Amino acid sequence: MTSKILFAGFGGQGILFSGKFLAYEGLLEERQVSWLPSYGPEMRGGTASCSVILSDTAIGSPIVTTPDILIAMNLPSYDKYESTVEKGGKIFVDSSLVQRSAMRDDVDTYYIPATRLASENGMPTLANMIILGKVIKETAVIPFENVERTLKKVISAKRADMLEVNMKALKLGYDYEG
Repeated sequence: MTSKILFAGFGGQGILFSGKFLAYEGLLEERQVSWLPSYGPEMRGGTASCSVILSDTAIGSPIVTTPDILIAMNLPSYDKYESTVEKGGKIFVDSSLVQRSAMRDDVDTYYIPATRLASENGMPTLANMIILGKVIKETAVIPFENVERTLKKVISAKRADMLEVNMKALKLGYDYEG
């Protein structure tokens, strides 16, 4: 099984961290993994995207041109990448920042008000993890029961205090019905 995932948004939304998290879980599962970050020169506030491939077989190229999973954290990203998603794929949109509906009916689209939920729950910087929780639930790209062990690996020792709130954010997204 191969999953081609594209995270897209602007700098400061945790796009690269989300991709790193999924890639690291793939490594822990002993799968073939590719993680390819991309960001504009201005970083925070500029464009950011991250391609992740998780596969049971060798990966020929790290470039994801036709994702089967798209996470669009802002409108410019949604506008740019919606048409690239494979037929039958899944799109996850932060509906707090994107006010338009899908232009396609051959994909499943999920609208999660991740930025609003993050703000309302006292975790304003974790909209990325809320939407990632929903991705995990709807795609089973990784087992949810493994997220804590992976967070322990990707959160640095100096940020260890962020483990619990990241878990809470993932669970909030995983349980979101909307």
